[in-house]
Amino acid sequence: MKQLKLTGFIFLLCFLTESLTLPTQPQDVDNFNSTQKFIEENVEYITIIAFAQYVQEATFEEMEKLVKDMVDYKDRCMADKTLPECSKLPNNVLQEKICAMEGLPQKYNFSHCCSEVDDERRLCFFYNKKADVGFLPPFPTLDPEEKCQSYKSNRESLLNNFLYEVARRNPFVFAPTLLIVAAHFEEVAKSCCEEQNKVNCFQTRAIPVIQYLKAFSSYQKHVCGALLKFGTKVVHFIYIVVLSQKFPKIEFKELISLIEDISSNYDGCCEGDVVQCIRDTSKVMNHICSKQDSISSKIKECCEKKIPERGQCIINSNKDDRPKDLSLREAKFTDSENVCQERDADPDTFFAKFTFEYSRRHPDLSIPGLLRIVQIYKDLLRNCCNTENPPGCYRYAEDKFNETTEKSLKMIQQECKHFQNLGKDGLTYQYLIRLTKIAPQLSSEELVSLGEKMVTAFTTCCTLSEEFACVDNLVDLVLGELCGVNENRTINPAVDHCCKTNFAFRRPCFESLKADKTYVPPPFSQDLFTFHADMCQSQNEELQRKTDRFLVNVVKLKHELTDEELQSLLTNLTNAVEKCCKAESPEVCFNEESPKIGN
Repeated sequence: MKQLKLTGFIFLLCFLTESLTLPTQPQDVDNFNSTQKFIEENVEYITIIAFAQYVQEATFEEMEKLVKDMVDYKDRCMADKTLPECSKLPNNVLQEKICAMEGLPQKYNFSHCCSEVDDERRLCFFYNKKADVGFLPPFPTLDPEEKCQSYKSNRESLLNNFLYEVARRNPFVFAPTLLIVAAHFEEVAKSCCEEQNKVNCFQTRAIPVIQYLKAFSSYQKHVCGALLKFGTKVVHFIYIVVLSQKFPKIEFKELISLIEDISSNYDGCCEGDVVQCIRDTSKVMNHICSKQDSISSKIKECCEKKIPERGQCIINSNKDDRPKDLSLREAKFTDSENVCQERDADPDTFFAKFTFEYSRRHPDLSIPGLLRIVQIYKDLLRNCCNTENPPGCYRYAEDKFNETTEKSLKMIQQECKHFQNLGKDGLTYQYLIRLTKIAPQLSSEELVSLGEKMVTAFTTCCTLSEEFACVDNLVDLVLGELCGVNENRTINPAVDHCCKTNFAFRRPCFESLKADKTYVPPPFSQDLFTFHADMCQSQNEELQRKTDRFLVNVVKLKHELTDEELQSLLTNLTNAVEKCCKAESPEVCFNEESPKIGN
């Protein structure tokens, strides 16, 4: 396979898609041509991502067969574009070829999708994706020396395998993000294989790549979940907030033009149409840089860079400076006598303008915090505009906004104080118990992962000057992951209600949840309290995950246990591990100590 050519397909704030139309302007033609060239040169990588995300259980060898088939298809169409098969949408071709693979639909239980056509089949493949990848084996790891030998002797196979393993474990991550991760992985391999201490190099250099993947994965799943559960309008308002905060000098008309590019068709990226996602992402990036003078003063140097570096530079750019002539508040939304008439004339535009004006004046507030204020304003006008004196009613809107913000701020300050008192381990313990009690139907792996991410929000944000927005944004992403991408995901009635009722107020809804009373615990199994000598071989992080899984499983089984009783069980486990790992025969020791842990 050729060197991966990342021709500008880096997401800015995880921008999604825009429907493909034939270009008419010279600049658009250049962008279209470079995008098409990239797709043609990287059919193998694109096929790997799409296949691994659609059929996560499939083997590497099965994936290689499809890659060969898609490369042959590309070669035929490049030789003769008039062939009937070349007029089909790439994603349709890919899914047809997946369905045509002998025995594969039956083997992996997606034959029902193959009986559908067009949009129905596309959606079926999407709904077949599994967010919980506990059914897959652990991510394969190679000794650094083996990895470097493999890279030198068969670079193509190593990179293909890496992309396949990452894509199947991240079925909702957009293709451009995965392509960037693959490019970063190769940079790490190339650099570290020249180092004497390869182990330390790989461990150090891999951290930012993993963080990049996790951050984009979380955000993309969050936005796609909002799209599928609440529709385009909610996502539209999310991006008004995001863009208004990052680019406060942008004109409202230009903002809406950019959002139309982003919002008009999210289906491609969110549903896994890899080719369409790449095309549309490229078009959004081109839009931003073609209008940089009216969008931001911070991206000029980014847009002058070569295309591979351009997108990442924009992502990392700071929020633009607030315009000097921007007043502290926009009075027309609270002081004007004609607010109700303006709202009634065009509600969508009216509230979009309010969101734009309020967000660009408050770069310190979180995205969900600003969306809550928009909802409060909508509700306030719904009431005020039906009174005898509407202006006298909505004149106090700013007080309500401040009240909402203060309430959220106090809650986050309390949580950060809680974290400082308890420490990371203590907070993890509390969140694992809480999450398991409100959503015991989730797998142990999911609950442990959610608990870790929730605590990461506090360890990351609680010492920052922008503590409030940081915590609120990250916690909202964790709740988005809990709720899931698919609109038909169901956990239990209380959690489902919070996930699907009101996007802006999802967090306050979760804060009010109690333990799920509908949950029927699994039958008792002594295996839960049985441990073996492999506990002694576990590294600190792995041992902590095993301990966390034990805690989650105990809470699922005995949700009535008090915090003191749960803490006692964990202490028993810790003491047993410490004792047995020092014993002459750890396995014999664990056989003797395991029954005592639950007592």
